[in-house]
Amino acid sequence: MTIDFCKLLNSKFQLMSSQLIKNSFYLAGLINILGTLTFSKFFTNNTLIEIDPIVMSEFGLIMIIVWGLAFIAIANHYKKNRWIVGVFCLEKLAYVIAWIFWLFGTEYTLINLFEKDVFTGLFYSSYGINDLFFLTFFTYVFFKKY
Repeated sequence: MTIDFCKLLNSKFQLMSSQLIKNSFYLAGLINILGTLTFSKFFTNNTLIEIDPIVMSEFGLIMIIVWGLAFIAIANHYKKNRWIVGVFCLEKLAYVIAWIFWLFGTEYTLINLFEKDVFTGLFYSSYGINDLFFLTFFTYVFFKKY
């Protein structure tokens, strides 16, 4: 049995309602904003920055918050702005790839990170999975027909 995902997305069947999609944009934004502020301890968690100083620099953390604001800003307008949702897909893909490279190329283990700082351990053990989830969501919204 094969599933034609294009037909499925274009059919009357809806995997996600408009309200759920809108709320998911809000959730993505809030996770970016509140997650960054919490795990960085309002930009005072030097361990978080030291572990991956390129992607998670102070500037990088600020940009994660900016992306969160963009997710919230589009929540009520995603149907008219398909291509910005496509940009969100690329943004999440970049972070997922960065996380995978970090995970398999770092000298740290997640256990080490939890020992150094619980917030840092929680952040690095979850941010790639979170971004993969929202990459999937944004991809669904991008290809969905309206």
